[in-house]
Amino acid sequence: MSRRYDSRTTIFSPEGRLYQVEYAMEAIGNAGSAIGILAKDGVVLIGEKKVTSKLLQTSTSTEKMYKIDDHVACAVAGIMSDANILINTARVQAQRYTYAYQEPMPVEQLVQSLCDTKQGYTQFGGLRPFGVSFLFAGWDKNYGFQLYMSDPSGNYGGWKAAAIGANNQAAQSILKQDYNDDIGRAEAVQLALKVLSKTMDSTSLTSDKLELAEIFLTPSGNVKYQVCSPESLTKLLAKSGVAQPVSEA
Repeated sequence: MSRRYDSRTTIFSPEGRLYQVEYAMEAIGNAGSAIGILAKDGVVLIGEKKVTSKLLQTSTSTEKMYKIDDHVACAVAGIMSDANILINTARVQAQRYTYAYQEPMPVEQLVQSLCDTKQGYTQFGGLRPFGVSFLFAGWDKNYGFQLYMSDPSGNYGGWKAAAIGANNQAAQSILKQDYNDDIGRAEAVQLALKVLSKTMDSTSLTSDKLELAEIFLTPSGNVKYQVCSPESLTKLLAKSGVAQPVSEA
């Protein structure tokens, strides 16, 4: 039935579905997972890097985590080339707002403006939806720490804990059971590692397969975005007890 209605993003099926948008969401289901957890003193983002070959030169820059502005960062799941376009768009919008109003752009306003762009790609012929989902983490003076999730349709919502990418349903159910409103940043990191250890396809968690980033306030009151180094990540994995020894080949 869907074959007659899935050739264009602008055609609704008789059941009221946009198949191309649903297919874009399916593409994200095959990507490395990413998890975001809102803590009382910050936001934690963690992502799984898909290591496709041992011959690949490991990147010095982050693959799943991106800083948009001093107070906003995001984790990505999906087609990275699509994500790069949207991240650059978000960075420009954030800088334009700062230039015009001399203050950081409110987090939800930034997310909404980016989702407006994504929605436009579902409503015009000849365009395809962006095959990428985002977890946005940020802080502003209006609402404090915030976590948002957006998908290819242009929808977004605020979350206390969210998962995107592969096995996101299983991750979401574990988060639903174990999350509590009084969670701190350190506990949120442990919870995120626990969730990934149970839902990742690979047999062992190692620092070269993960990326961890946090947004928090420094004692002076400034917002800080910090990416965890591989050495610190190895220590965290050992502390949490989810790291398994990799068997010698």
